[in-house]
Amino acid sequence: NIVVAPSDHLILNVGRFVDDIKKGLSFVEKNPVLLTLGIQPSRPETGYGYIQSGEEQEDGIHKVKAFTEKPDYHLAKKFVDSGEFVWNSGIFLWNVNSIIDAFRKHLPDIIRKFNEGKTLFNTPAEKQFIDKSFPFCRNISIDFGILEKADNVYVNISDFGWSDLGTWGALHDISDRDENNNAHLNCKALFVESSDNIVAMSDGKLAVIQGLEDYIVAESGNVLMICKKREEQRIKHFVTDVKLRYGDEYV
Repeated sequence: NIVVAPSDHLILNVGRFVDDIKKGLSFVEKNPVLLTLGIQPSRPETGYGYIQSGEEQEDGIHKVKAFTEKPDYHLAKKFVDSGEFVWNSGIFLWNVNSIIDAFRKHLPDIIRKFNEGKTLFNTPAEKQFIDKSFPFCRNISIDFGILEKADNVYVNISDFGWSDLGTWGALHDISDRDENNNAHLNCKALFVESSDNIVAMSDGKLAVIQGLEDYIVAESGNVLMICKKREEQRIKHFVTDVKLRYGDEYV
């Protein structure tokens, strides 16, 4: 059995996490399924994918109805309010045979490519084969390639203090905040009539923020960005727009 987990996530309650992993490994050992850990949402986060849970199979483990990638704020709020959706943590558990069968069914081109080196696995030549073959594989995530297509996907609904540190919202949640829920990183800040903001500036600078609510204020080099926190997924589009208008000087 296998656990696939990102290396940059924050887990606050390690004991609960270990319990969920043990329960999940037992479940995938007994059943030919693909299991993911879903996190009870605490806010309508637009930076995470969502999983809609269906019928409960056993304690806390549900059949997956649907996956949704990074919705806008209004849809994310509907998801949270419905009580049917959890955040997709990107932590997966499965039996070796189950995931190989899934690759055969949904990503046959990739399984064929790696079958070419079956005799090299667990030998000194394995790394060279993978380094040579990997660039010729399709650029597709496990979510799109398998999980959204398979009919044997389940989710364990978890609550162990999880955060994907790849979003400003998550960074805001784990940072020290003032009485109005404002956070500032690497700088000093004076917040006036402002709440729920996160400010990140160059060391030694002071930011004075007046009248903002739920914003990101971030400086990097010669760029200052001010963006609604709940719309942070638009940042990648801003980067593209800046490149088109000003070239690579500012990105």
